[in-house]
Amino acid sequence: MTDKKMVNPRNAYGETLVELGKKNKNLVVLDADLSKSTKTINFAKTYPERFFQMGIAEANMMSAAAGFASCGKLPFVSTFAVFATGRVYDQVRMDIAYSCANVKIFATHGGISVGKDGVSHQMIEDFALMRVLPNMTVIAPSDAMQVKKIVNLMAETIGPMYARIGRADAPLIYNERDLNDLKIGKGLIIRDGADITFICTGTMVEPALEAHDILKKQNISARVVDMHTIKPLDNSLLIKCGKETNAIITAEEHSVIGGLGGAVAETLAENSINTKFYRMGIRDVFCESGSPADLLEKYKLNEKHMVLFAKKMLK
Repeated sequence: MTDKKMVNPRNAYGETLVELGKKNKNLVVLDADLSKSTKTINFAKTYPERFFQMGIAEANMMSAAAGFASCGKLPFVSTFAVFATGRVYDQVRMDIAYSCANVKIFATHGGISVGKDGVSHQMIEDFALMRVLPNMTVIAPSDAMQVKKIVNLMAETIGPMYARIGRADAPLIYNERDLNDLKIGKGLIIRDGADITFICTGTMVEPALEAHDILKKQNISARVVDMHTIKPLDNSLLIKCGKETNAIITAEEHSVIGGLGGAVAETLAENSINTKFYRMGIRDVFCESGSPADLLEKYKLNEKHMVLFAKKMLK
């Protein structure tokens, strides 16, 4: 496994909000009784007059955020991914997406790696729910450094946005210089290769890098793409990968239905890109409770299975 420095992306989010709060007096932060977990507590301590603890009333929180946006404020709204999408869908749909309100929804605890909290907290449908909404941008940063950059870009970009990160510490993939040219809607080729392409988002980028290194020792050349923006998708990069490599594997800590894998499949089909293709993700089931590592192994979402799928496809 990696020996890279481990940093929790949630901490990067909390710290970046404080930095942005100093620069932008119109920035307000809303949370739903989870500020210690989402790390918005840092903003609450620094700018208490601009922090709003909404209690366990997530639907109301989304509507209030839209109200703030209508008055010229820049609201960042945070809670767990399962509450930031499923519990509040009507409010997000009508008050934020339909109204094209400048609200930034930043969710934590996405995917199955929340572990023993079980199915009630394992949000594996959020990309699909948010992606289908007109006007909504959907993002999944892959490490703490990228979180910092993405949050700054969200603050600078007008329109509704949804971003999701996991719960656990994660290896640092990037340094600041690597992300100087990062743009919403433009994927990153972080390892090049000619045999197969891994197109990954969020927590699945690091395992893909591990798989790249394992495959390299077996004389298999794997390209790794960090598709941090799921909508709008970088279609030109996808087409390029489809033409230049022999197979594509998508990987996401999400259902294979309606998320990154579905979006990539649509692009490949609509552009008549004839390549072998496989979606790594949760295969239309609710998941069990367990340790993050055990769950990722059970549902075949780690570097071991990336290597196995890649070799199978290249036979």
